[in-house]
Amino acid sequence: MQFELTASMMCADYGHLEREVKKLEEGGIDSFHIDIMDGRYVPNFAMSLNDMRYIASATSRPLDVHLMIEHPNGRIGIFLEHLRKGDTVYIHPEAEYHPSTTLQAIINAGMVPGIAINPGTSVETVMEMLRIVKKVLVMSVNPGNAGQMYLPYVGKKITKLLSMKEDMDFELYWDGACSADKILEYAPKGVKGFVLGTTLLFGKDKPYKDTLADIRALKF
Repeated sequence: MQFELTASMMCADYGHLEREVKKLEEGGIDSFHIDIMDGRYVPNFAMSLNDMRYIASATSRPLDVHLMIEHPNGRIGIFLEHLRKGDTVYIHPEAEYHPSTTLQAIINAGMVPGIAINPGTSVETVMEMLRIVKKVLVMSVNPGNAGQMYLPYVGKKITKLLSMKEDMDFELYWDGACSADKILEYAPKGVKGFVLGTTLLFGKDKPYKDTLADIRALKF
């Protein structure tokens, strides 16, 4: 079964970031997930514009940029100018007065537009944007920190979104507490990709190549 795997780079070893990128590439990672946090929209600071720029320069694989910042429309240009056509940019609809304007800027720059949906955000409140975006990142934990516990009620939201994705032409991605059992359950249902952090990929006594091979060899 085909599904995409993206590495949550906020969990990487920053003392050896170039090596981390290369080892993940060698292991067959599909893309690099970049969590940008401003300390306002979420109560944490994570990766920066410079981190994103470095990883973009160090790999030819796509970037998956997740903006957890307030009012991204006023600052979207400084991110877009350092990305490549085909990279994905996710925004949180609650963080912007007019999120469709920000999504259009992403589209105009040749990037893939996406929205990230928090556990407490209902599908109904983002319905109109589902026809604009190409990717929907469903947060199975509250955003802002790695290593959180899965919130089980998110499963019903994923089921609802899966029933709509063909009609509205978007793909669904999972972010947060992604374990093997979640991939086994939701990849066959139609979730296209999974963001891998400390639950499955980072901080293990095992090469990334072996871990990623084990994930792709899961028996469905």
